[in-house]
Amino acid sequence: MTLFTSLGLRGIEFKNRIGVSPMCQYSAKDGHPGIWHLVHLGSRAVGGAALVMTEASAVQKVGRISPVDAGIYLDAHVDSWRPIVEFLKEQGAVPGMQLAHAGRKASTAAPWFGGGPLTSEQGGWTPIASSSVPFGAGHPVPRALTLTELDQVITDFHHATRRALAAGFQFVEIHAAHGYLLHQFYSPFSNDRSDDYGGSFENRIRLLLRVTQAVREILPQTLPLLVRISATDWKEGGWDLEQSIELCCRLKKIGVDLVDVSSGGILPGIKISAGPGYQVGFAEAIRREAGVATAAVGMITDPEQAQAIVATGQADMVFLAREMLRDPYWPRRAAVALQAKIKPPVQYERAW
Repeated sequence: MTLFTSLGLRGIEFKNRIGVSPMCQYSAKDGHPGIWHLVHLGSRAVGGAALVMTEASAVQKVGRISPVDAGIYLDAHVDSWRPIVEFLKEQGAVPGMQLAHAGRKASTAAPWFGGGPLTSEQGGWTPIASSSVPFGAGHPVPRALTLTELDQVITDFHHATRRALAAGFQFVEIHAAHGYLLHQFYSPFSNDRSDDYGGSFENRIRLLLRVTQAVREILPQTLPLLVRISATDWKEGGWDLEQSIELCCRLKKIGVDLVDVSSGGILPGIKISAGPGYQVGFAEAIRREAGVATAAVGMITDPEQAQAIVATGQADMVFLAREMLRDPYWPRRAAVALQAKIKPPVQYERAW
């Protein structure tokens, strides 16, 4: 098995083991992607990645990270995504949408404007969350979701999946990592509820399991479902790898085909000893113990490094983010380095 061996998940064939991770562009208008998104995502498909995923796309307007985040909470968003999806398919990439809800980390400015919380005068809103616990100093106190509102969140993930399918996406990924809403429920650092959604492990994972069931029910059996999790909060007393393995066993039973294994994000100021491939061990452990396919992420930049992750069975795929921002043609460079052949677009054949 190599980086350029194909991978089948349900009825979808990925031509290699390289995926483009979701990367927020903070360039949407009222949730609608535009020309920037077409060029950004399209160039990564031209670059040779087998899987190209949208940025975190909000299932509710209040669930956007910022006012300029992409969304899939309106039927009108379908027509904005469709031409992007069609182009990705034309380039041989499998297009996927990441469905997301920011929870208490919503209503912030774009990074180049500081990324801090927005006031109402700046176009901000009151975030909603698992509990009335702010993300950190200077962040607003979110409003805890009622049971009725939790049912609506699940319904909105269902509707968002229907819209993603209407736009032509061939898989969806549920974003349950990096301190966003679904992670806020399963981490004890952000969940102090005393009802059926708080306290015990079973209760804290309940919302994610219900969302996953709702999404799986509407996805055709021929299309794969991915879930991104944070494997650890990187702090004692929080979410950890042991709980992640048990969660992934449950997710597999529901019908999740691949777990996108990241980490952190629930609390500010956590010290993480990051380095090349520092999260790969989490993907390897979940793949081995939960028996589910995984994708490794985090400071994967070198073709030989990526090849080793796949060839040694540490993960089934590698997802790249910042390295893809630096070089959208990374898969083609990796193919040269690893002496593999991948077909260029016909428009570029004379350069090969």
